[in-house]
Amino acid sequence: MDLIMLKAKLHKARVTHTMPDYEGSCAISGDLLDLAGIHEYEQIQIYNLSNGERFTTYAMREKEGEGIISVNGAAALKAKVSDRLIICAYANFSSEEIEGFKPCTLYMSSDNSISHTANAVPEQAIS
Repeated sequence: MDLIMLKAKLHKARVTHTMPDYEGSCAISGDLLDLAGIHEYEQIQIYNLSNGERFTTYAMREKEGEGIISVNGAAALKAKVSDRLIICAYANFSSEEIEGFKPCTLYMSSDNSISHTANAVPEQAIS
């Protein structure tokens, strides 16, 4: 049996930009994508802690080390600059693959730097 499991999460990322006229997506600093194991164009779920909105889009790679979280296109109507988001990526796993599996979680500070991590990210990777 295949199961859909949480693969990666950016917890309490802060929106830095919104661009409603863009064709769509959520642009995320490349270093955050790499640490979380989220691929460019991968589907993501976004949960807005500031207003309760929940929506699906895809990840776009933005400049490294800038802490950018830009909600674009129609999704920009569901978030505003400074909103806090939970950004999640899910994946299909077989029953065998989930044994011992833990999702990668990046806990974000207010400036979108990483305050701490859980599970798959080695601590030296965020130094």
